[in-house]
Amino acid sequence: MKFDPEKIKRDAKENFDLTWNEGKKLVRTPTLNERYPRMTLRYGKAHPVYDTIQKLREAYLRMGFEEMMNPLIVDDKEVHKQFGSEALAVLDRCFYLAGLPRPNVGISDERTAEVKEILGDIGDEGVEKIRQVLHSYKKGKIEGDDLVPEISAVLGISDALVADMIDKVFPEFKELVPQASTKTLRSHMTSGWFISLGALLERQEPPFHFFSVDRCFRREQQEDASRLMTYYSASCVILDEDVTVDHGKAVSEGLLSQFGFEKFLFRPDEKRSKYYIPDTQTEVFAFHPKLVGSNSKYSDGWIEIATFGIYSPTALAQYDIPYPVMNLGLGVERLAMILHDAPDIRSLTYPQIPQYTEWEMSDGELAKQVFVDKAPETPEGLEIAASIVSQCELHGEEPSPCEFPAWEGEVFGRKVKVSVIEPEENTKLCGPAAFNEVVAYQGDIMGIPNTKKWQKAFENHSAKAGIRFIEAFAAQAAREIEEAALSGATEHIVRVRITKVPSEINLRIGSIAQRYITGKNKKIDMRGPVFTSVKAEFM
Repeated sequence: MKFDPEKIKRDAKENFDLTWNEGKKLVRTPTLNERYPRMTLRYGKAHPVYDTIQKLREAYLRMGFEEMMNPLIVDDKEVHKQFGSEALAVLDRCFYLAGLPRPNVGISDERTAEVKEILGDIGDEGVEKIRQVLHSYKKGKIEGDDLVPEISAVLGISDALVADMIDKVFPEFKELVPQASTKTLRSHMTSGWFISLGALLERQEPPFHFFSVDRCFRREQQEDASRLMTYYSASCVILDEDVTVDHGKAVSEGLLSQFGFEKFLFRPDEKRSKYYIPDTQTEVFAFHPKLVGSNSKYSDGWIEIATFGIYSPTALAQYDIPYPVMNLGLGVERLAMILHDAPDIRSLTYPQIPQYTEWEMSDGELAKQVFVDKAPETPEGLEIAASIVSQCELHGEEPSPCEFPAWEGEVFGRKVKVSVIEPEENTKLCGPAAFNEVVAYQGDIMGIPNTKKWQKAFENHSAKAGIRFIEAFAAQAAREIEEAALSGATEHIVRVRITKVPSEINLRIGSIAQRYITGKNKKIDMRGPVFTSVKAEFM
């Protein structure tokens, strides 16, 4: 709350201790639903794959490589040029692009009648305008998503009517079947490198050091824990007259050592792809201490992480490239799985999809899902709730029957006196569960006393909901007193006895937490004898 510094200085000169103690009145008291941990400062979180991509980009740039974007859509003739006799095997794993053909739509006399019935009296001139637009669409002068607006514009009628007319009169549009083209989605970054380097040599002199971290597509038989149909490749090339296999080894170490890899093994790759010079295709194995003792198949710390080789002159010559090229590539997702301790590539990439991930909520997240249901809406109501809690804290152990005044003042222009009461004999003002606190602990949400038995549950302050039973009840009582003042009541009593479910103590658990707890066979336990009453007398 804002304060007057000059007044504070004057008051402090007169009585420092009093002024210092009064300082707490300047700090606003949050409502129950505004308390920590519900009051939180949210922060953004990078996706693990994109986080790894960014780190790879920075690592390549630190090594002096220049970033390039390679073509993503590649004609299958390029694959034949690059892969030679292996092209058909490569294309078998490629996605071909298809598109809808543009039908040659005629307008017969019967259709003319149907058009006029739907669109109204547009006359023969209007039908001719439709015919011209359809002809332009067939010739590619009008795009598919512009067809309806174009007809609508030339006729001066609504898009909805035109769309209805096309749907009912021209079934050709609904019966279209996609037709494949010779264009493919890039399955290897190599497909783009040949095209880019061949074009670049017309304008620049080597040597070239380029990298690209981008998406590739591969038509796998199925997706599983180690492969997806779309993945990111972190690839680089060095085009230089004197490039050798040792460049691949040096780049491997320079790149991967930036991610914590310490030792390296280089082994000939048995695949022997035709776009590499024989005996240059090399698998890179690297040791990462994070993998040692893990539950993965890399528990010895070693993992195959990258492949490099020297492009074959038989492939380079197809693009008039007269220099050797070293190419290295690694799968971003595999590196991300190491850095983020992910056992399954699907859960790493798509954590939001339930079938791929085990849902886990921390106790702190569960605690944020606890709210009071009814809460006072006026400053007076907040004072009433606080006063009820204060009186229960002071006199909760007093034997009954008993009554203690809590607050007196005006609510919505009506004078009211509020008391905490217990009319029954041989008990206390408050029951033994009145001061139970709501805590999330090991996946359960419970209302429990802060005792030695529950010491572990109270150690994590972020998992404490910051709400005691008595505070939730007091909030409900204050809200009902506000409503009673508006309704014209002369007296209103609010009681709570033994609670069995959250609603009986004015608590609400968020739907997300409820789904999580139900799915995990955990529990919400708000049971306890609270036994407290509040009476409001209006004058």
